[in-house]
Amino acid sequence: MTADRRTVLRSTVRLAALAAAGSLLTACGTGNLRRADPGALAAHPGTVDPQHTTDPAWSGGEGPASATPADPAEAGPDGEPTAAAQPSTPPAPPVLPPLAPGTPVEVAYGPRTGRNVALTFHGSGDPKLATALLEVAEQRGARLTVMVVGSWLDQQPQMARRILDGGHELGNHTQNHLNISAMTPEQARAEIAQCAERLQKLTGSIGRWFRPSAAQYATPMVREQAKAVGYEHVLSFDVDPRDYNDPSAAELQRRVLNSARGGSVVALHMGHQCTVDALPAILDGLAKAGLKPVTASQLCA
Repeated sequence: MTADRRTVLRSTVRLAALAAAGSLLTACGTGNLRRADPGALAAHPGTVDPQHTTDPAWSGGEGPASATPADPAEAGPDGEPTAAAQPSTPPAPPVLPPLAPGTPVEVAYGPRTGRNVALTFHGSGDPKLATALLEVAEQRGARLTVMVVGSWLDQQPQMARRILDGGHELGNHTQNHLNISAMTPEQARAEIAQCAERLQKLTGSIGRWFRPSAAQYATPMVREQAKAVGYEHVLSFDVDPRDYNDPSAAELQRRVLNSARGGSVVALHMGHQCTVDALPAILDGLAKAGLKPVTASQLCA
């Protein structure tokens, strides 16, 4: 494939992603959540570990991804894309519930008067561990939100449909999981847009939520770039049990259950055995406390 044809193909995918984002935003309302809960954060100091904010490979031992994605189209003998490389019609996008009126641009937690919680996961790492984690959740009727890294989808494209087919939700966690807060606006937008293109191609939608990489909250610059790509809402969190440090399953269970309450958004990670091991007890403990794990969109509906 020539350089000009590759440019046209990528531009087409990008335009499709932005068009889908526009139609999604017209269907989404806003909700009555506050931006952050200083009390909750103060009660749990150290919610963002240095490793969590600086190491791009902390999500499961995989090395840093290349900032230049490979061209998915392969040329045939005559220089034209092969039949397998031709872009297929995107699947129908998942149906999401409208958000409640007044939902802020950045959501750190949902209504405290409710009994729902959102278990959100950094989408990367060993696909076998990710699949095992999804199966545990599905066996107990829990719905998760996976903030996926685009470079992981390049390596494991089947995981996008696997996650959605289990009744879970997908969001954008940048293409390469680098320190987005330290980037230029152009670099930050590219990181967000590249992951959005992967999601659009694989699922028919860029997803509703964006979460910044290597940061708990998005800077004004990052929020602006996310909105330019098509994300009206940033999904933060108020509970970080630091499973990326690989504590024991019992310790991870304790951290989650001691901190989670109605409306909490919990930040967890695929690709860690401790998280898979702890999840059954976490779900059982939440149930005993009268808390129901739902997707981020259901939390904010």
